[in-house]
Amino acid sequence: MRSEHITTSGLEALPLDRQELNTHVESMMSALEQYSAHRAVTPGGASWLYVHHVPVRRLVTQLVRKLMALNAWPPFAEAPGRMTLAPYEGMIDVRQRSSREYRPYTVTWSGVAYILGASAQYNPMQSTRLRKLSAHSPEAKPFPDSTSEILPKTEVVALSWSSRHWQSLLPVLEELARDGRRSVLVDLATDPTEQRSAPMADGISLLPVPAEAFAASGGPPNPTLDDKKIEEPEPTVRLGAHSVRLRRVEQLASALLAMAGGCTQQSWQATIMVERWFEEVLDSTRPHTVIVSNDTSPLGALAVHASERRGISTVHLQHGAWTEETVAWPALHSRHIVVMGERDVVLANAWARHPDAEVHVLGQPRFDALAGLRRETQRQYLKKLLATGLGRRPERILVWACQPFGPDRLQAQAELLLDGLEGVEEDWGLVITPHPVQSTDVFDDLLQRNSRTLVAIADRRVGARGCLAGADALASAHSTCGIEAVLLNIPVLEIGLPGERTLRLAEHGIARRCSTAEDIADALTALRTPQPPHTQAAADAVCRWRGNSATDIAQLIVGQASTDAAQFDHTRHDAPGTAPGLPQGEGVPVR
Repeated sequence: MRSEHITTSGLEALPLDRQELNTHVESMMSALEQYSAHRAVTPGGASWLYVHHVPVRRLVTQLVRKLMALNAWPPFAEAPGRMTLAPYEGMIDVRQRSSREYRPYTVTWSGVAYILGASAQYNPMQSTRLRKLSAHSPEAKPFPDSTSEILPKTEVVALSWSSRHWQSLLPVLEELARDGRRSVLVDLATDPTEQRSAPMADGISLLPVPAEAFAASGGPPNPTLDDKKIEEPEPTVRLGAHSVRLRRVEQLASALLAMAGGCTQQSWQATIMVERWFEEVLDSTRPHTVIVSNDTSPLGALAVHASERRGISTVHLQHGAWTEETVAWPALHSRHIVVMGERDVVLANAWARHPDAEVHVLGQPRFDALAGLRRETQRQYLKKLLATGLGRRPERILVWACQPFGPDRLQAQAELLLDGLEGVEEDWGLVITPHPVQSTDVFDDLLQRNSRTLVAIADRRVGARGCLAGADALASAHSTCGIEAVLLNIPVLEIGLPGERTLRLAEHGIARRCSTAEDIADALTALRTPQPPHTQAAADAVCRWRGNSATDIAQLIVGQASTDAAQFDHTRHDAPGTAPGLPQGEGVPVR
């Protein structure tokens, strides 16, 4: 025992097989579904595990990672032993991330020990850090008396809780308004910077959710923590050398859902309140269609369930790029699934859960405005950001479209870019464009780095969209801005260490994969010579861009409301129906 040891950080750094990880997560979620999904349902009939599948699955994924790491450490794999808890350590915690609102929950090593059967007499469910976060949450207040009574009758209700959502949805609603069709945009965002505050066009009503909607705390009912009251044997799931107790997994999930976490991860009690409020909105407006940009996370799943129960058609509008690794739960619940490009059809068909699902390749309405971007104006903005008091101005400019990763990963990507830029003979400058939900203080250390490369940070309100047209190249791991740059024929560098996921634009020949500083330098050096434009087929595979996506989607919504949607047009791809075993509450009676 004195000679064979490893730190927990060392365990977490051990390489894991991604496919094996996904298999174990799927197995554990299926077992938890059978064991626990029936324990709590909303008044509308949606199971707690159907609505909150994504946050629970992410927590289970963190648990599985740690269990697999134990299996991957030879001394433990050869002679598995009992684990003990750290005194008074909470069993769920939050990892570091640069997002302002989203909380990346995780299971602590004490939580792992508890899952495997260790006694936890003095360990709270939540860490001190999480309890402090919950203590800062606003107190819940009663809802006002029926906000929905003042709403007019409308044909379409759209849901948004992110700036990327309403930016994608509004062009469609504006097209509908031009045709005299009224709509309501329900704004569920709890982060003020993600809310829609500008005036709406005639025919579109903006309905913010009451501020107190997401303040309620309290999780679903769960088994007692008193082990003495539990009859043996307990249901378990086998994972390598480990026997995982499902009752204890359910306890951790219930503790997770007891916390008020805003619109991205609301508590179970907040879910019940929001469902009642949204059902009042539907009963008042009586739309024929509900359109969302995310129907997999809690709010989207809840909205689609409530709409389907009323016979309202549901439309999912893909707002960001998909790859198999980008989703926490490969499930789409809406009747109509609008995707950006041809490559998304395969994934949409595989993920579709609605028995009559149809997939339509209609592009991204948010991109319709790309043709109107003023390149020279954006170029001047980038030059102004990089200008110094000594009059130095770089010859070329690289824009880095960031994602809200953890500080360590962002630092690794920053070092990759700067090392690559310093290996190029030409004088390049780097402009960082933070993600809309990202805190900019995570870049403070980067700005203080001693480097010959000029570095600046764009205003978050400008974002990558306000910069990319003026750039000589754009770098990103998997920001949708990479697709926008491709459509404008701006060279794209897909960055990240080997094995890290990207948008896979390089596989279509429309970007360059860069895993080392040498890759960065070679890609930028190659730009000295003119690059041939991308083929239409390569671009269409990623995103069908004709400048009329909003019009096409509006026609789809109107057409499916009045005639058989199967007659819409040739760009429709029929999904093969639903996979075996619909999640509880998904447009069907509760099991």
